[in-house]
Amino acid sequence: MSQQERANFGSKLGVILATAGSAVGLGNVWRFPYMTGENGGAAFIFFYILCVIILGLPCMVSEFIIGRHAQSNTARAYRKMSGSKVWAAIGYLSVITGFLITSYYAVVSGWCLQYVYASVMGHLQGDPEFFKQYFADFSSNPVKPILWTVIILGITHLVIQNGVRNGIEKASKMLMPTLFILLLVLVVSSCMLPNAIAGIEFLFKPDFSKVTPDVLLGALGQAFYSMSIGMGCLCTYASYFSRQTNLLRSAVQIGLIDTFVAILAGLMIFPAAFSVGVSPDSGPSLIFITLPNVFQQAFGGMPVLGYIISLAFYALLSLAALTSLISLHEVSTAFFHEELHVGRSRAALLVTVTCSVVGAFCSLSLCGYDSLSMLGKTLFDIFDFITGQVFLPVCGFLTCLMVGWYLPHKIVREEFTNWGTLRGKFFHVYLFSIKYVCPLCILIIFLHQLGLI
Repeated sequence: MSQQERANFGSKLGVILATAGSAVGLGNVWRFPYMTGENGGAAFIFFYILCVIILGLPCMVSEFIIGRHAQSNTARAYRKMSGSKVWAAIGYLSVITGFLITSYYAVVSGWCLQYVYASVMGHLQGDPEFFKQYFADFSSNPVKPILWTVIILGITHLVIQNGVRNGIEKASKMLMPTLFILLLVLVVSSCMLPNAIAGIEFLFKPDFSKVTPDVLLGALGQAFYSMSIGMGCLCTYASYFSRQTNLLRSAVQIGLIDTFVAILAGLMIFPAAFSVGVSPDSGPSLIFITLPNVFQQAFGGMPVLGYIISLAFYALLSLAALTSLISLHEVSTAFFHEELHVGRSRAALLVTVTCSVVGAFCSLSLCGYDSLSMLGKTLFDIFDFITGQVFLPVCGFLTCLMVGWYLPHKIVREEFTNWGTLRGKFFHVYLFSIKYVCPLCILIIFLHQLGLI
């Protein structure tokens, strides 16, 4: 496919909403709140924002530069930019990472759909032990989670097969505003509860005495995870950018949206949690075990409102999961479409079917099948560990080295300044960051996640 034939986003709004949709996902609505809860609240948010600026934005711009300049899928983009098989391996690793994340992320996304269904049917009612048992029974069921995994991958497939403008861009323009509206409604409802002010203070009144090295490293890791760095999404989407797209401004706008959604998610969850006396450090179980109980207690005197809030929350989760799943799916679809020279619909179907199969095995591994476990970890946990703690930081680290040290600075500068049409006054700051600051930060994250520091 030549550069002239390549599809691209039709508007600046489409660029921002689609790419922000890639970044905004369960990492914001699920992972960010529980990480904030476990790491002391406002102080964690302060350092998270610093990490987005110092680490997230330069890494995002780097992937944008590679994707737009090469006008290709992620694997081919790294190969074309570097002209080296060694550096090209980063692109292939990013595609593999995106594929594996799509497979197990679809399982969690399917859980969100199940909870939408359960909310509609009025099944989410009971004591705290009921919610714990409900999630355990559902997640270990050999059939239901797979069904929901296939359904959400099917929805994603319908978007992807329609292409960039009529599929991804059009869906983003509908999904992202809907997500914001639901989020704002839930934030207002949560902040109006009795004693909600305690949750608001937890989010915005920092206590720096609680800051430890783990808090700092957690903020670094969350910034990396939340902004979709290293999984091929940003590079793939950037290949659909026009030559007029301001890469730095787009990255800043996406970073602002991503951070804004994450903080709003905290405002949605913690005021309600403090209102009913639930600990803010409930961990990963927060949204599937703790929050149904929170909603029931907080709105117990108003059953209809509690029903609506619960349904809206899980609809919000499903939308956030879907926007990220679309971008992850597109990484593999673009790869198969261009490398295998098959039609887009056939490439999308290939990704949907294979991810459904791999996702099914990930889901079954949570049912206690020994054949789907290794070294005490389920297949689901293995994929999560390998992609999140090994592949993502490795891809991000090597991308920084490639852009900062290997590629000619003239090419990098041309992309950064849109071939001299922009002033590029932050170019030297960006280059210093990508050469020195970002690799060091990513290396620290990597070593910390492996328990070496």
